[in-house]
Amino acid sequence: MLVDNIDLAMVNWARAQFALTAMFHWVFVPLTLGLSFLVAFFESLYVRTGNPEWKRITRFWMSLFGINFAIGVATGIILEFEFGTNWSNYSWMVGDIFGAPLAVEGIFAFFIEATFFAVMFFGWDRVSKGFHLLSTWLVAIGSNLSALWILVANGWMQYPVGMAFNPDKARFEMQSFWEVLFSPVAVSKFTHATTSSFQLAALFVVGVSSWFLLTGRHHTLAKRSILVASVFGLLSSGFVAFTGDEAAFTDARVQPMKLAAFEGLYQGERGAGLTAIGILNPAKAPADDQDPFLVAVKVPGLLSLLANREPGSFVPGIRDLIYGNPAEGIVGIDQKIGRGRQAVSALAAYTAATAAGEAAGRAAALTAFQQHQDFFGYGFLASPEQAVPPVALTFYAFHVMVALGAFFPVLFLLFLVWTMKDTIAGKHWLLRLGVISIFLGYLASQAGWIVAEVGRQPWAIQNLLPVTVARSNLTAGAVQTTFFLFLALFGLLFLAEIRIMLRRIAQGPASF
Repeated sequence: MLVDNIDLAMVNWARAQFALTAMFHWVFVPLTLGLSFLVAFFESLYVRTGNPEWKRITRFWMSLFGINFAIGVATGIILEFEFGTNWSNYSWMVGDIFGAPLAVEGIFAFFIEATFFAVMFFGWDRVSKGFHLLSTWLVAIGSNLSALWILVANGWMQYPVGMAFNPDKARFEMQSFWEVLFSPVAVSKFTHATTSSFQLAALFVVGVSSWFLLTGRHHTLAKRSILVASVFGLLSSGFVAFTGDEAAFTDARVQPMKLAAFEGLYQGERGAGLTAIGILNPAKAPADDQDPFLVAVKVPGLLSLLANREPGSFVPGIRDLIYGNPAEGIVGIDQKIGRGRQAVSALAAYTAATAAGEAAGRAAALTAFQQHQDFFGYGFLASPEQAVPPVALTFYAFHVMVALGAFFPVLFLLFLVWTMKDTIAGKHWLLRLGVISIFLGYLASQAGWIVAEVGRQPWAIQNLLPVTVARSNLTAGAVQTTFFLFLALFGLLFLAEIRIMLRRIAQGPASF
């Protein structure tokens, strides 16, 4: 075994530190992804119409994009370093695969961003309108290409394809870059994360513009910004619904435990209902017969339709996945653990035979390992119940995300209609709701990230590498110390970001 003694306290502190860093980083990323395109739209309108008001609008939102972009890059670099510090076994075992998308991001996406970012910010009146507009669009495309490669890497962790295990080095190695790039999970994660980021950026622009209208300032900028952002947000909301449905469908294929967790589905059933609203029973355990909900409102049959595209089909629950369901052809995790342990033992025998120069023993051990290698990660689980993610957190995060995702298009539609009628300035209740919706957008975005990452626990690499094995050999105290250092650092950076953004918003477009 790669790790003989597992320090769970260290693992949990490492998890907490990574979650802290990832969620802090994700505060900045979605706004960058969406606002970059909105800035490109505003500038396109300026170039097309020649109206200097559109230029002022472009430069105002571009200044907010720049502040957010700078801090987002800094936090992303910290995140990548944590793979080496707290997750060195993970880095060793999958570095050949995980590193490739990150390298492509550095070569192509950062190259585009870094090259044209300077032109975008400092090239006004120094380059032609057309070249400046091209630079703005390339920064938007480059920013989203950065997200593509990060999400390809993350998608591979959720659905490892295009690779093979090298028993001599005890590591996974890439066999097909294209299979990694175009895996259904990678495509699903990229499209859903980017479109939901467009939605958040549209909420940000609508919210800040609403504040301007409530305070009686910058009416022209506010109305024009709301008009463009509402259309962008409305279109993005349609794509968010479509890509979200595809993401859930993909989860049903490759991560059924995650689907069961975010639906609170313990006992699988045919014609399973979709839980619209529910309060989980906190005393519920997978093996008991208690009702999983204290209160629940379900839409009959809809979960089967969404998960399998087939009404009346079977959707496995947590209990089926843990203990197996022979009638539905589902192998229980207790059986997978048995096969995983055989794979781990065979790999140890292979390593020993190789070191001793025993060719026959080496071949026999390799054959035994290959028979069970698909269950390799299960060999490190102590019990079947360890394969269940935190159900309550995953369930509530998912339902908060979906509820807000259904609310946002209605909000965008109301803003669009009353802005087109030029009565938006008098709708104070809607303007206040627009300001509040900035925070709701961030809440939905963070909830989505929780569903994706908490819902796949306990795996660092789905079915192959649990987080307890992926971690570094550090003490809990060492990770705990750096956790609080990061917490303090991120707190200061967050306060600085908020202060700078608020000051820039308070100044408005007057200085341009």
